[in-house]
Amino acid sequence: MSASRPLATGGGGEGAAGWSGLLPVNKPTGVTSHDVVVRARRRLGVRAIGHMGTLDPAASGLLVLAIGAATRCAVVWQGGRKTYAGTARFGVVTDSQDVTGRVLEESEARPGEAEVREASATLLGELLQVPPMVSALKHGGERLYELARRGLTVERAPRPVRVDAWRWLGFTRDEAHFEVDCSAGTYVRTLVHDLGARLGCGAALARLSRTRSEPFGLAEACAWEDLDRGDAAGVLDRHGVPLDRALETLPAVVLEPAAAEAIGRGQDPCLPAGAAPAGAGPRSVVFRDASGRSLALGELQPEGDVVRARPSVVFPWAVRTGKPA
Repeated sequence: MSASRPLATGGGGEGAAGWSGLLPVNKPTGVTSHDVVVRARRRLGVRAIGHMGTLDPAASGLLVLAIGAATRCAVVWQGGRKTYAGTARFGVVTDSQDVTGRVLEESEARPGEAEVREASATLLGELLQVPPMVSALKHGGERLYELARRGLTVERAPRPVRVDAWRWLGFTRDEAHFEVDCSAGTYVRTLVHDLGARLGCGAALARLSRTRSEPFGLAEACAWEDLDRGDAAGVLDRHGVPLDRALETLPAVVLEPAAAEAIGRGQDPCLPAGAAPAGAGPRSVVFRDASGRSLALGELQPEGDVVRARPSVVFPWAVRTGKPA
């Protein structure tokens, strides 16, 4: 997706206040993901903004914001592969699995480059990963990190993740620099912790930056400083991806005017069977009008020789009220 395009609203009105889409931001260290949302709301004058894929305050890099009607579609983009650049520090184990945590163990042993590469090869493919206590996952209605701040540790069920590649970029006695490609939901601090356990010397994450979250990379991202300078329309024009373009990741179903009217009135019109997949889930297709404007997300359900359109999210500009024309 290119970030260079005219400012477009995706059907939601004129200017930044009516804009819907995605805005990739380069988050610096020392601020939370929510801080980025707050600054974007202030700069753009839009209340409906959320972020996808939390970055810890100590981490930097790509944070994708969903704006306007895109906040109702976040699941569409959340499953893409991630790439991180990081630094592993050897000889230390902490309660947070990074160097900001309380030290639990220390060792004078240091692995060689070949040992690190060999151990990381055992952390490839489909893995079961126990989330760290400092994660934002909930246990009994509370975030794990809230429990951790009170000194509590609870059992966490392993979660499936996938690691596609480790690339080792440089080694010193105490640290190694790497890039890792992994699935959404992978905790890199836990990967480094598990790597240290396999090496026998322990390891903690010393630095982390997310460099890619498919389909975005840092090259397209808005700089943190840009959220405090320049006009809102300029920020979105340079870096934003309007909703119509962002939803090109889904198969499209182009609706005739009568079917578009029906969806806008909360109905489930029947359509001719086509190339879009049927029965693939409640946000598996995007319904568009003849001009290409996105009207709704939903699914197609087969009914004999036809399919029924079942929208799950109807965008505000597609809603129809009053008597049909």
